[in-house]
Amino acid sequence: MRGYQLTFFTQQNRTHGGQLLSEWLIQVARDLGIGGATMFAAAEGYGRDRKLHAAHFFELADQPMEVTMAVSVTESQRLFQKLHEEKLNIFCVKTPIEFGMTDDLMEGRSGNE
Repeated sequence: MRGYQLTFFTQQNRTHGGQLLSEWLIQVARDLGIGGATMFAAAEGYGRDRKLHAAHFFELADQPMEVTMAVSVTESQRLFQKLHEEKLNIFCVKTPIEFGMTDDLMEGRSGNE
């Protein structure tokens, strides 16, 4: 199947609707029927504000977080519509990909959406 790999970048302390934003993204992906999403915690990084964000021994609030998912074109549209409705503006990388189970990705067997 053809679609996109979406990778969202945020911080541990960023929330939406009383929930951690990274967890909210996972829940919305699940609610929209997206096949899977993975959350990663990073040691450190910096964003467009050039401020260093890092996980510290006693304080994880500023820890960089990443949520990644492989989605169809339609799922991507629904997810971005939901983010727009929620008035969320999150830094994201949207990369065109081909994805699926290994047997389905064998030469000549992959489908398109």
